[in-house]
Amino acid sequence: MGKTAGEKLIRLVDLMAHLRGPDGCPWDRDQDYDSIKGMLLEEAYEVVDAVNLKDFKGLEEELGDLLFQVVFYSRLAEEDRKFDIDGVIRNVHDKLVRRHPHVFGKTRAANAEEALKSWTTAKEKEKNSHTDSRGASLLDGVASALPSTLESYELGLRAAAAGFDWVKIEDLLDKVEEELYEIRKELTGCTVPDQNRLKEEAGDLMFAVANLIRLVRSDPESCLRAANQKFRRRFQALEGEVKRRGKSVQDCTPQELDGIWELVKAQEKR
Repeated sequence: MGKTAGEKLIRLVDLMAHLRGPDGCPWDRDQDYDSIKGMLLEEAYEVVDAVNLKDFKGLEEELGDLLFQVVFYSRLAEEDRKFDIDGVIRNVHDKLVRRHPHVFGKTRAANAEEALKSWTTAKEKEKNSHTDSRGASLLDGVASALPSTLESYELGLRAAAAGFDWVKIEDLLDKVEEELYEIRKELTGCTVPDQNRLKEEAGDLMFAVANLIRLVRSDPESCLRAANQKFRRRFQALEGEVKRRGKSVQDCTPQELDGIWELVKAQEKR
């Protein structure tokens, strides 16, 4: 399988070179590092969607589209004499070996928790060997381009690994309630709420909630995605019920919509 996959990867790399060549596609030739960033993100999210739906045929296709983005970026870099696909594959292979000293070294991990600790230690040693320790931060590896809830989760995770974390989950629950109180106070205690203050407090609340989710061993992205899917499902059921009654959502009063919403929730729980 490995040889066949390798040969097909070479064909894909060669195809990308042709598309960017003089006899290739004008659109592909016009692209640069910035112009395809959106497509890279889109393909990554479509992979996640396929995983959530357990759509394995779709997952196969979306992983191929994501792989194409890797090949595309590698081709751009090769043309600029920065690196090529060989370097990309070699680097990730060597990194995985270095980050698994419990597999390829003398240490051993008895469980997943020990394996993660071994990975983190190896990663920190590697980072410190490449960076002036005075300017290094444990948070440097958290990409600022991550979705904000995931960035909050990762920042909390890195800080916790260094020992900076809430000691008890009750402390974090108190923090969530404190931030919610600050928002309530701004909204109800002022004739004209300070929008900048509201934004700041709302951000603090979301950061606290993201880390509360971390402490219960989940991640905010999957939790919020599940909530979004639930809302979508219930709202579409609400639309169906409204249509069955010969009306449109816009024709209904807020009270009618609330009643139908509660009906939908009750039917879903049966």
